Amino acid sequence: MADQSMRRADELLTELVEQVETARSMPMSSSCVLPRERLLDLLDELREVLPPEIDEARKIIASRDGLLHEAYAEATSVREKAAAEADAMTQNASARAAEIVHDAEVRAYEVVERGKEEHASLVSATTIHQSAARAAGELREQTDSYARDVRQQADEYYQRTFDEADRYAHDIRAEAERYAAKLTSDSEDYADRTLYDLATTLQRAAATAEQGRVALAHRRSGHAAPSPAEVYDHGTEESDPDTDDPSRDESDDASGAAAAADERADTDEQPVDPGEQHPVSA
Repeated sequence: MADQSMRRADELLTELVEQVETARSMPMSSSCVLPRERLLDLLDELREVLPPEIDEARKIIASRDGLLHEAYAEATSVREKAAAEADAMTQNASARAAEIVHDAEVRAYEVVERGKEEHASLVSATTIHQSAARAAGELREQTDSYARDVRQQADEYYQRTFDEADRYAHDIRAEAERYAAKLTSDSEDYADRTLYDLATTLQRAAATAEQGRVALAHRRSGHAAPSPAEVYDHGTEESDPDTDDPSRDESDDASGAAAAADERADTDEQPVDPGEQHPVSA
């Protein structure tokens, strides 16, 4: 609403200015002819649209001397009151500052005393720390020395044990080799004796088979049966003369035993007349 009033007042003032500017001038004079009725209407309307604050401002301007006097008196009262409050605050601040300074002095004294006590404690702790450091150094040196001795003893024990184990292993290996050589020699001797006994047994078996074969041949031919000595001599002449040698070759013994077995098998397979059977003397 106030904006509309101000806008209307501005329009009326503009129209008044236009009326004055466009007014007809009087000849030979700077005066002009204005429409009185129209100007009065504009001024009345302008008075109506002006805000009431202008009247208040006019009243304030009229009463400015009284207002200035009242404002000066009020400012003086406020200044005196502020000065009194400032003095009171200054006194309170001084008392508070004195109290704070006293408290600070007391606390500083306490801090100094506590610092002295802590300093004495730190000095004592430093002494204890130095003593502990010296003791730790000595203990470390003793520990290192003991560790070196134990390590040296362990190395010596390891070397001694290793040497003994090496000698023991060498002795065991030599003993094993000797025992293996003895077992090999014993086994070879045993095999030789066994083969010799076997060869002898096979010779005897072959001789017995030869006796039977010769006796059977004589029965078939109608001659008298030879004596066992003749049969044995005949079988010995036909056999290998090297069979009595203990150092004979094992393959020859096996070949002779196989041949004797084949001859005995051939003799057993030949048919014999039952009427011609005669007892054979051993």
